[in-house]
Amino acid sequence: MSMPRWIENTLEHEHVDFRPRYHPPCFTAQQVAEEEHFSGHRVAKVVIVMAAGRPVEVVLPACERVDLEAVRKSLGCTHCRLAVEKEMDSLFDDCEVGTAPPLRHWPDVDILLDRHLPHSGPILFQAGTHQDAIEMQFVDWYRITRPQEGNFAIKKLAN
Repeated sequence: MSMPRWIENTLEHEHVDFRPRYHPPCFTAQQVAEEEHFSGHRVAKVVIVMAAGRPVEVVLPACERVDLEAVRKSLGCTHCRLAVEKEMDSLFDDCEVGTAPPLRHWPDVDILLDRHLPHSGPILFQAGTHQDAIEMQFVDWYRITRPQEGNFAIKKLAN
């Protein structure tokens, strides 16, 4: 599978400078960071959460993990959990499982941004496949997505 064409179309339509990147298959955002020689702090990992039955994209640095309780409180819902593969496959069917980009494309899918992702300079995110990524400036990404900001991450503990 190659990068879904809608991703490039969206960025071109929004007049965003971006750089497509290609790497061997990676199945975690931290692997993408390593392959692309990018800091894990600048790789925007997308975690799909089901909040009161609705899908939400939580965007945070690859080197951190999602705080479901913080997401639940921010959205004001009573139940919040990680989406399972079957849900991701049916909701984001134009992307390989686990590679949905943090872009406005799917109706009724909110985007939450963790404040730990650097707000200046370049960011990198997976682009619909395990081999494709997009590099672009954070300010451009923020302008076109208008995410809800909050503290949604827990720093990973070192091994």
